[in-house]
Amino acid sequence: MTDTLPPVLDVAGLTVSFPGAGGEQRVVDGISFVHPGGRLALVGESGSGKSMTARALLGLVAAPGVVAATRLQMDGSDLSGLNESGWQRLRGQRIGLMLQDPRHALDPVRRIGSQVEEGLRIHRRLGRAERRDRALSMLEAVGMPDPLRAYRAYPHQLSGGMGQRAMLAATLIAEPRLLIADEPTSALDRELREQVLELIGAQVDLRGMALLLISHDLPQVAQHCEHVLVMHRGRLVESLPASRLADADHPYTRMLWQCRPSAATKGRPLPTLNMLEAQT
Repeated sequence: MTDTLPPVLDVAGLTVSFPGAGGEQRVVDGISFVHPGGRLALVGESGSGKSMTARALLGLVAAPGVVAATRLQMDGSDLSGLNESGWQRLRGQRIGLMLQDPRHALDPVRRIGSQVEEGLRIHRRLGRAERRDRALSMLEAVGMPDPLRAYRAYPHQLSGGMGQRAMLAATLIAEPRLLIADEPTSALDRELREQVLELIGAQVDLRGMALLLISHDLPQVAQHCEHVLVMHRGRLVESLPASRLADADHPYTRMLWQCRPSAATKGRPLPTLNMLEAQT
């Protein structure tokens, strides 16, 4: 008889709240989910709470925000009692975060090589030459056509797509267990979006990592993920296989799917949640 491995993430009753004029304001309202591994997407409109959920999973909700959960575990280890030094050890080493816009996520006054190596400086005891070799290998792995040139470059000297590849290299360098990609392609054109998502998927599969993709783009999610969690006004309203998005049960998920750009929707009013609820 073999022991069952714990899920990558096991979350129950996760709440993120902020004080407001009318009392406590919950931006994440008691959500629960399990991420067993593979590619999981968290979708919803802007303001639905998906990015704040990611920040809570990384210990990055700043005061006066308050995070609470009845269970918050990664690989069976409790995260709810971590202090700041514990979160710092977790970030980068066990959970990597890839943000949406390299123009804001990368430090404009530091060379790319230094930023890619940062995870090794923090989490690994390596000499300068080995850090450089690993950084160059990682830049090559994420598809940089000239890794040495990218290593020496500043962020403004890279295109948007190359900037995203540099961010991915910096995120993967310490070999985290889980990659959280928060709208990683929203600043790119359609062709580059597909290239970057295919690259992320390939690296996740190659390294045996888990992926949590945060997105508002349901067709993108249907193509690149296995399972989907749908958020609306801070709550999880549906959990379903990505292959079933076109046949979703919840009116909000159906609305998101029907609002995807297509020839059929060009020049026509898009559905709203009230419209769909009236039809059921």
